Amino acid sequence: MRLAGDVGQVDGVCPDPDLPGSAHRANLVDGNGKLSCRRRSRRRNAIRALTVRPGQAGSLSVEDVDDPRPGPGELLVDGLAVGVCGTDKEIAAGEYGWAPPGRERLVVGHESLGRVRGAPDGSDFTAGDLVVGVVRRPDPVPCGACAHGAFDMCRNGEYTERGIKSLDGYASQLWTLDPAFAVRLSPGLADVGVLVEPTSVVAKAWHEVERIGHRSWFEPQRVLITGAGPIGLLAALLGRQRGLEVHVLDQVRTGPKPGLVEDLGATYHCDGFDEALAGGRPDVVIEATGVAPLVVAAMASTASYGIVCLTGVSTPGRTVSLDAGGLNRSIVLENDVVFGSVNANLRHYGLAADALAAADPAWLGRLVSRRVPLESFAEAFELRDADVKVVLDLS
Repeated sequence: MRLAGDVGQVDGVCPDPDLPGSAHRANLVDGNGKLSCRRRSRRRNAIRALTVRPGQAGSLSVEDVDDPRPGPGELLVDGLAVGVCGTDKEIAAGEYGWAPPGRERLVVGHESLGRVRGAPDGSDFTAGDLVVGVVRRPDPVPCGACAHGAFDMCRNGEYTERGIKSLDGYASQLWTLDPAFAVRLSPGLADVGVLVEPTSVVAKAWHEVERIGHRSWFEPQRVLITGAGPIGLLAALLGRQRGLEVHVLDQVRTGPKPGLVEDLGATYHCDGFDEALAGGRPDVVIEATGVAPLVVAAMASTASYGIVCLTGVSTPGRTVSLDAGGLNRSIVLENDVVFGSVNANLRHYGLAADALAAADPAWLGRLVSRRVPLESFAEAFELRDADVKVVLDLS
């Protein structure tokens, strides 16, 4: 907002008590800062949602959108909150994202949390249920993976994703949802249900690690997680729930992350890879940074018959020096496995909901470092040192 003495429009919207369901924009009209207001009525049958013009940086804004109408068999859901992650920030920066066909703007938000307002008969859902929506939808062809419910492993790239690719997301006060892509949550997760989507990513990672490991005898003991963001911390949580010795490597020495790791009963390291390996090579590494040197180090660090899951997405164009022959020799002679994992299907969402329901609610609550009202969305996209997970409050 401009200071008194400026002439022109104030960057803000102020409420009008005489005009329910509307807003009006304030304008400075003279050098003394005297305000006058130009009323701008909101559309009837409209709700507020956070939208973007994909590919255009700086286009993120809260707008009136049409009140959604559920189709046959669909749930009508009141949006409670959405989490903000790196993908959302890339979309806001114009680096990523696709609008629905025939549209210029996309409703963002894929880390959802809502409460069912209305459910059709026979859906197994009722009004009042706490739910999250799955992000990805299978491609229409479909490929073999999508046809078998593994749409997270789509092979032809024709999938769609809510809030990301060709489908409106969940950063809206009201949304509809096909029950086939809805996951009911324990009422105890009402404050932290937005963590289900990122937890589904690591639930899939752990599921795949165990499936690969069980090609032969596999009883891992020591796990290394690289990165203490939401994905890394949630991966550590699931590792501790499995009774494993968990080590987490990150670069920060202060803030909430060291305490969050230690309160899991895990060990926090911030003095580099060598320090994290001082107690022995891990049986499993879950790499959650995408930082190229750490990715290479992770692949070379495991014990024999080790498994490395890469969940971080690296920035292309950066190079590192490595002994490719030596790395190949190590992986082959030790029967190691390196694989990538992204997204999740309905099964993984169920595993995530179960894992969070079994976790300490107070610890989960500490992962949510800030809650920002929808109309103040820009604050949620700011990078702050103490942040772990930032949440937009839609209610």
